[in-house]
Formats: sequence, C-alpha cells, structure tokens
Amino acid sequence: MPDDMVIRRVLVVDDSRLQRRILVSSLRKWGFEVVEAESGEAALQICEHSLPDLVLSDWMMPGMTGLEFCRALRAMPSQAYCYFILFTSKSGKGEVAQGLDAGADDFLTKPVNSDELRARIAAGARILSMERELSEKNRMVSETLGELQRVYDAIDKDLIQARKIQESLVPELSREFGTSQVSLLLKPCGHIGGDLVGMFSPGVNRLGFYNIDVSGHGITSAMMTARLGGYLSSQYFDQNVAMEKRFNRFYALRQPSEVASMLNARLVADAGIEEYFTMAYCIADLRNGHVKMVQAGHPHPVILRLDGTAEFVGDGGVPIGLIPDIPYSQIDIHLKPGDRLLLYSDGFTEARLQNGEMLEPEGLLDLIQQCQSRQSGQEFLDDLFWNLTQVQSQEFGMEDDVSATLFEYNGA
Repeated sequence: MPDDMVIRRVLVVDDSRLQRRILVSSLRKWGFEVVEAESGEAALQICEHSLPDLVLSDWMMPGMTGLEFCRALRAMPSQAYCYFILFTSKSGKGEVAQGLDAGADDFLTKPVNSDELRARIAAGARILSMERELSEKNRMVSETLGELQRVYDAIDKDLIQARKIQESLVPELSREFGTSQVSLLLKPCGHIGGDLVGMFSPGVNRLGFYNIDVSGHGITSAMMTARLGGYLSSQYFDQNVAMEKRFNRFYALRQPSEVASMLNARLVADAGIEEYFTMAYCIADLRNGHVKMVQAGHPHPVILRLDGTAEFVGDGGVPIGLIPDIPYSQIDIHLKPGDRLLLYSDGFTEARLQNGEMLEPEGLLDLIQQCQSRQSGQEFLDDLFWNLTQVQSQEFGMEDDVSATLFEYNGA
C-alpha cells in the first residue's frame, strides 16, 4: 500500500462467505488490509476494538442488519471517522433515505461491480482525506486556543497583581487636613489604567493635590503612572519633586508652575518615551483658602461654591512631555469656607452617552447637580461616578479611565 493512502484497513461484513471471499480478493489485490465479519454483532465487536477506515456491509443479514449495525457504529464514542458503504438490492428513494439517516455514506447495488466499487472507495478516500485534514486543523486550533488561554490566564494574573501595585500608589482615598478634606476617585476602564490622583502635606496648613491623565490607557500608561507616583510621593518627601528641603530642617511646597516645568524636563529628556500626560496640580494654604494651580492640558477644574453656583477655571495649558522648555503659568483661586474644588479627567467629559454624543463639561455640571446638595468627600465622588454610569452608553461602557480629586475647604 502507498504510504499516502487514506484508506488502509477495510472491514467487510456479509453473512455470505462467498460474497466476502469475492470482495476480500479484490480489496487485497488493490493493496488494502482486510478484516472479515459474518454478522453485524461480530463487526461491532471488531469496531469497538479497532475502528477501520472503511466498512463495506450488506444490508440484509440475520440478527443485526446492516442498517442496525450502521446506527450502532455511529453511536460509538470515537474521535475518528470511518466511511460506510452499504450493499443493498433495494434502490427505492425511501430505502436510500433510511440508510442515509442511519449514517451510511454511500450505497452499492448488488451484485457489486468491481470497477464501481473501486470508484466509490476512491470517492470515500477523498472525503476521509478532507475530514482528517479538517480534524487535524481543528486539533491545531484547539491546541492553539488552549495555549492562548494559558497565556491569557498568565497575563490576567499579572495584570491583577499590577492593579494591586497601582492601587498602592493611592494608599488612602480620603484624608482630613484640619477642618478641610481631600477625597480621591480612581476607576480604570480595565485591570489597570493611566490616571493617577494623589495628595500630600509637608506640614500644617500646607497641602498639595493633583489629578493626572497619561495618554492612552493600559500597561504602558500604567507604567508611566507608577513612575509619576514616585515623583509625587506622599510618603517619601525626598523623592517628591513638588517639595524642596529648606534649611535642612523642613520641606516646603514648590510653586505649581515650577513642578510642571520640572516634570516636563524629565519626561522630554527620556529618549524613547512617546507618552505624555495632562495634569491639574494645586497647592492650598488652609489658613485662608488661597489655592495656586497649574493646568497642563487637563480639563478645566470646576469650583463648586457654597451658594450652589459653579464655575470652570483654568487657562488650558500644554500637556507635559510634548514640548521641551515650555513655560507653564499658574492661576490663583480663592475659596471661601464651604467651597469645593473638583479636578477630574476627561473620562468624565468624553464619556459616550446613549445617543452617541459625549458628556461634555455642561453634562458634568448636570451630574453634579444630581448629587445630593451637601454630600461631601467620598460619598460625593461615588455618587458622581454612579450618575455617570447611568447616562453613559451601555454598548460601549467605560472607554477611558475615570478619576477625580475633590478639595473641600472649610476654613482655618
């Protein structure tokens, strides 16, 4: 037999010894390995032990008929497929349909013509070849999918751990500073994100807080936020670029414009880094409510006055990491006791609504008005985010990270 033959082993099932001898003689002459069975029951036992490539079975046999044998064969659990040709003297459409329904692949009318039998076997070989090729491709696809699943599970496990690391950059979501308070919201659209919020205080009545949005989102952006978390550390003041040590005794807050310039110089100097980020960074004097702010391409912060009015502040500015040696300006904000300052990322204003449009700043004000009038701190931010989830498109969901920093000034 040629090595590339698809059909090698043939099972001949017939209660007539003469008919089997005629068939076996021809099949062996053509190079097939032949196994004989004189009944359907015996043939089924052979198939249970070793499935042949081709079955040639008579229809009419005592005991188990060829049709019943075919049904039993197809019901056997097997990953391989054997081609089944049924010999019959019946030629009616009803009988043919009955045979096909039982699982037969082809029919030959008795007495069997040798040339026609060889042609039908050749046709069966082509079908088996395609079936086995398809099975092999399915096996390869299954193995590939299994490997991809294992890789995905490993990546997913790493991302879960990465999220824990990223969450450690924001050790506390709310903190009181005297009578005032800073609260933080950080909701990545995936396991990890490119937004960062934080706060730090080098001493009484001195406070710094910020909201950062790194370009893009995902692993690369998350790595950048980890780096920025070190630059603006709330625990290690000697590493915090927003602070400087004076008289070798205490730390003081640098001016926001100076901080933006320092971060821009560091990011531009790093070759190979294409990411940039937007930022709103503020320092506050808790004795009088005086806030100094730099806005570097970040959405305009909003002041929520005690009397219920709201106003956007800021002059826009250029994102950090795009242009070297660019100067950054800062603005002065004066808060009265009971006023609040909200910094937020464009995950709010660029959220896609159910009508396909973006929320925009005006829509953000609507969400703020829906919050309970004097909710404070974390409750306000959580309610604000919940309001966002109610109006955004359910089809697209969160397409960007959402973050916010809320400063509530309550007087000295």
